[in-house]
Amino acid sequence: MRVGTAAAFAAVLLLGTAAAATASPLSADVQKTADDTPTYVIATDTTFAPFEFRDTKSGDLVGIDMDMIQEIAKQEGFKVDIRSLGFQAALSAVQAGQADGVIAGMSITDERKEIFDFSEPYFESGVQMAVAANDNDTKGYEDLKGKTVVAKSGTQGLLEAEKLATKYDFKVKALDQSATMYESVKNKSAVAVFDDYPVLAYGIAQGNGLKVVTEKIPGGEYGFAVAKGKNSELLASFNDGLAQLKADGDYQKIVDRYLAAPETEASSNGNIFELLQQSWPALSKGLWNTLAITIVSFVIALVLGLVFGFMKISGSRILRGIATVYVAIFRGTPILVWAFLFYFGLPQLTGSPGDVFMAGVATLSLNAGAYLTEIVRGGLQAVDPGQMEAARSLGLGWGRSMQRVVVPQATKITMPSIINQLVITLKDSSLLLTIGFAELLYQAQQIYAANFRTTEMLIIVGLMYFVVITLLTWLANMVDKRVNK
Repeated sequence: MRVGTAAAFAAVLLLGTAAAATASPLSADVQKTADDTPTYVIATDTTFAPFEFRDTKSGDLVGIDMDMIQEIAKQEGFKVDIRSLGFQAALSAVQAGQADGVIAGMSITDERKEIFDFSEPYFESGVQMAVAANDNDTKGYEDLKGKTVVAKSGTQGLLEAEKLATKYDFKVKALDQSATMYESVKNKSAVAVFDDYPVLAYGIAQGNGLKVVTEKIPGGEYGFAVAKGKNSELLASFNDGLAQLKADGDYQKIVDRYLAAPETEASSNGNIFELLQQSWPALSKGLWNTLAITIVSFVIALVLGLVFGFMKISGSRILRGIATVYVAIFRGTPILVWAFLFYFGLPQLTGSPGDVFMAGVATLSLNAGAYLTEIVRGGLQAVDPGQMEAARSLGLGWGRSMQRVVVPQATKITMPSIINQLVITLKDSSLLLTIGFAELLYQAQQIYAANFRTTEMLIIVGLMYFVVITLLTWLANMVDKRVNK
């Protein structure tokens, strides 16, 4: 690609990169504010109402866990930096030293005690089974034979379901979110869901379309946790604050706020346009983050593609070998592997703080760069070799021949594929929700976890992606026409 062409294309892509600082790094090192108040990074789940979920109007993270940790922090004289990552990612963040503690409706188990130090229990839960509200055939465990049920990954509900599966001969499928589990039951891909009873009670009150058909299985005490042998001061402060909340009666007020009268304004009321209006502040933030990380990542990927693409056609076996290994590694491994490696694994190995935005950029750019390498290589090799020979016969050197003759023709050949890779990168950005990056789909999940209008939210998000991709493709095509006249 000639210099003028690359610069023009990159200039358009760079519009809006001021959003690059959309997330600050997690750090297990206790930060201190100007007034010397310690600030702890606390990891939590993204969707576990009524313990943690997004308020659909304010966008704030609320729930029993959130209100409780905020009150304890205020009472004990420290500040908290809440990071909504997802349950498994939250646990990984604490283990990797990316967060100081985790509060996410986490059951205290013997297995987890080997990895985490727990606070005193702050809630006694239990597991129940629910089915679709219109299901009159499934009344108990004995009706599950040969069928599939769902439960949340890493929870007490999953453990209880797996125990009962052996006795009653049914299959258990683990999913990551309560809202997703409930949709699986409603669309009949699963017959029942096992979940913590307060979560089921809250969801049913919000109109999630389910009903409980079994008694509560006792157990499942929830606790705040830190990594084994670390942050003992934070753990002690939590225990002291919890005891004080219970003594003052504030703890019960927090629980009653979400369980005694869990029903908020009817979540099912209002049409899809009203839902869009209510959700727009959160969705617009997610859209901006999606565009920012896509643009930054693709510009870097484009540079990588150009460099390694030329290396692939180099006369040097070493350069060709390096480029070939790069392409093989990043085309041959899933994006999610690299997302978790860059966000959780690399900081743990280096001892440096993790940054969700930078981890996302590294993941997307290296992956897209591998595909762009092959696109550039293919475009250069698609130009008739006679073009190079003709240029050299006119006295042009290899570099000038590439710049003036080969690259302009290769640009025309590769531009449609480059535009297609830009679209793919934008869609791949949705995978970063697994490490807690607040892109568009992540924000949608936060919303439907609270109002249980999953189908409508996914339709809205799908349309938003379609509009953005259409506009981005149109803009890229305009650049293509301008620079490739």
